[in-house]
Amino acid sequence: MKTVLEIIKGVHPGKFLERELKKHIINNRQFALSIGEHPQTIGAIINGKRRMNIALSLKIEEKLKLEEGFLM
Repeated sequence: MKTVLEIIKGVHPGKFLERELKKHIINNRQFALSIGEHPQTIGAIINGKRRMNIALSLKIEEKLKLEEGFLM
């Protein structure tokens, strides 16, 4: 059986983030503001136009209760 990391390996973190936000029924803007980021930043990451940095990934992982380092 494949692990979660093996399944999502090579997928842009923005696509995973978009899926998680839809699963939790959270608006991109509301989520961005709840973690202290600009909504444009989250939108750019979801659209694949911006890379995920370490500080942002830690904020997102904490808010969505993901394993630390999961998005990196």
